[in-house]
Order: sequence, then structure tokens, then C-alpha cells
Amino acid sequence: MTISGFEDPSDPSTSLDHSQHKESSTDETLKQTPQTTEEIIDRAVEGAVARAVFGSDLKRREFLRLVSSSTALAILSSVFPLGAAKALAQEKTGPIEKKDLKVGFIPITCATPIIMAEPMGFYKKHGLDVQVLKASGWAMIRDLAINRETDATHMLTPMPIAFTMGVGSQAVPFIMPAVENINGQAITLHKKHKGVKSAKEMKGFKFAVPFDYSIHNFLLRYYLAEGGVDPDKEFQIRVIPPPEMVANLKAENLDGYLAPDPFNQRAVYEDAGFIYMLSKEIWPGHPCCAFAARKDFAEKYPNTYKALFRAIVDATQYSHNAANRKEIAKAISPRNYLNQPVEVVEQVLTGVFPDGLGNTRNVPDRIDFDPFPWHSMAIWILTQMKRWGYVKGDVDYQKIAEQVYLASECREVMKSLGYKAPAQNSTKHNFLLGKTKVFDPSKPEEYIKSFAIRRT
Repeated sequence: MTISGFEDPSDPSTSLDHSQHKESSTDETLKQTPQTTEEIIDRAVEGAVARAVFGSDLKRREFLRLVSSSTALAILSSVFPLGAAKALAQEKTGPIEKKDLKVGFIPITCATPIIMAEPMGFYKKHGLDVQVLKASGWAMIRDLAINRETDATHMLTPMPIAFTMGVGSQAVPFIMPAVENINGQAITLHKKHKGVKSAKEMKGFKFAVPFDYSIHNFLLRYYLAEGGVDPDKEFQIRVIPPPEMVANLKAENLDGYLAPDPFNQRAVYEDAGFIYMLSKEIWPGHPCCAFAARKDFAEKYPNTYKALFRAIVDATQYSHNAANRKEIAKAISPRNYLNQPVEVVEQVLTGVFPDGLGNTRNVPDRIDFDPFPWHSMAIWILTQMKRWGYVKGDVDYQKIAEQVYLASECREVMKSLGYKAPAQNSTKHNFLLGKTKVFDPSKPEEYIKSFAIRRT
């Protein structure tokens, strides 16, 4: 027999009256009984709200016999902030230790949730007073974070892995509890290269990426090598801060770049270049940027860290909703944030954009926002770091992924805020470019050896 206090309020066969029990119990309904503490709290909140809204259990049950359970919960949510109530009930943290925070960011659309959370009130909603601090490039972001001049920061997804391992910098443990954006990058070429159709036609090109430890560098190398071009021997890759890329393209110091937006779209706006390929055409759903922090910050200020984590996930989910994109574009375009024309930012966020070749494209998932940090994403990044010689020797892929990408913690926060989260921490990923290739995170060394062009 189940406890009536934890009955499903969207099931007309249950009673929320503590003196009553289910009219009938089947194996199926028993399977739906909450098992974890979080599920029990959620059910208790739903029951309390149902009792408050309907007044009597009889009225609730009569109503539920007329509508589906999902419709009933949707109606409850429309008249009462059910998700917020669950989040409040789940909150186990004590007082916030440090409310005034500095969070670093690069002025790119990948940072949308981190940026918009300031002007649109998401930090304040979670009890924080956050100043987002603009940096000119990723080296500056690295230095600000390592030197504790920011409390947390916007980072490229490979950066906390590299810094934790001591690759390219001193070894400093970082954690990455949430991804910011997926997709949202592009290969942009100078307008003089409008006849280019393949990687082989790019031999000898000079290209920019924003940082060595970036998804941009690894996706560009992947694209070139799949096309038979050795990125180290037949190509030139240099690191240039994203805000400087359009000017370098216009000056013909570059043939192109694989970069974050809005600088792909800004090249079209400036009539300097065209969008050759969206990054989602290489790896659909790939991660790019993330919310990261030094591990010791989270340990010293656990309640502050948790509140910041929740604010970021909340803002990321708001950004995921396409209906909010134009509103967000206006909020993040001003000089103190992206310093871009609203038109350009809207084109990126909505996915309706001119490509510089005379076409207006409609790609709703040109950029998207999903906070879940899959361990398999970290493992793929590690395979590319080893493939191209950034790390050598044995790599404990799973251990590093678990240490840096906090998938389980993100799942808990997503659920506490009323959002759906994956049940697993790893998955297989598909890579395109003609023939689909599947990355299996359980076989990283085998994956590396499958490539004809590699350094190791």
C-alpha cells in the first residue's frame, strides 16, 4: 500500500485525503510510486498545490476524469509556479556566503545565458548580485580565472579539461558543471573564395581559431583531415581573439576562420566574407562554451556556487526556448555586452540569416542551449587533444571526464528546477561530412587509431 500523502495528484483513482487510500492498486501504479527523496518531495509539492487549487479532493478527482494527467499538471502550472515551488522545496543549501560575484565572459553569442542572466534578472532571482566582466580573449579569461580575479567564468569546453591537466598552463583543478551552448559556430571564408567547395581547395589557407584548446580548433582539424588535408603540414592555423577576426579577414590577413558568432554573421554584415559551413554540419549538437569555476571556489563557497549554478541552468533553459530569442538579442547586444547590431545578433539566435552568397537560410538550431555536460563530450575532446599531440602518453579518459564535467550534479539541478535531464552521463555522438561516423566513448584509443591523419 502506498502512502496517500505521496499519491499522484494527476491520477483520478488516488485520494489526497490522508484518511483515504487508492481505490485500486496495480503493478503499474505501484511502479509510479516515488522512490528517491527528490521524487517524494516533488510529489508532495504537487499534492499540496492540487489541494490548494481544487479545495476538495472530490472536485479534483471529478476534474481529472475529464482531462489527461499531463493536461492537469499543465493547468496546475499555469495557475501556480509549480516548478519554482519544487525548486524551493528541494533546496538544501544554507545561506549564500558571497552574494557579490564577478563572472567573466567573451563577447560572443555562445555566452548568451551567462550574459543575459544579468540584465534579465536571473542572478537576482537566485539571490546573487553578479557583475559580468568582459574579456578580450581566451588567454585573458584563463588568467582572470586562475588568478581568482573572477569567481566563475565563461569557458570553451576543452579549457577546464586542459587547465585541470596542466596542459598549456599551470595545473589548476577546474569544474564544468554546465554547458552553455551547442552548435553556434561556422567556417567563414573571405568573399574572394566563393568558388571553394571542399577542404582540398583550402590547402595553404591561413585560418584563425579563438584558442588552441577550443572546439573550433578540433572541429576545424577534423573537417580538414576528413577531406584529406593535414592541418599542420598543409594549412596554417593561428589563434586570434574573436573580436579581431572580421578586421583580419577584411585586411586579407586570413582566408577564413572557424569561429563563434556573431563574428561569422558580422563578416556577412560587413560584406567581408560568407558562411561556408555551419559547425552543426560537422557534429550536430556539439558543445562549444560552458560555465566553469575553480574547484576551490565551489568548495569554499558551496551555497554561493549552488545558487550560481542554478541561475546559469535556469538562464540556459530560457535561452533554449526559441520564442525568447529576439528578446534576448535586444538584452545582450548593447556596448557593455556584445557591442553588436541587434539585427546581427537576432540573425544568429533565430537562425534566419543571409549567408553572404545571396541566400537567406532558415536553420532554427544554428545555435541552441543545453546545459547537460555529457562525459562522452569530454572524452571526445580528450581524444582530439591526444590525436593532435596536445597530450601524450596514457590518458584516463573516464576519470578526467568525471572529474571535470559534472553530469550528475547538473542532472540534479535541472530536475530541481523542473527541467528534464538525460538519465545517463554518456552517449554516442554522430559526426557527419558525407558518411556518418559514430563516436563510441567506451573505445577512445581505438577511435584515435582509426584516423589516417594524426600526430600520435
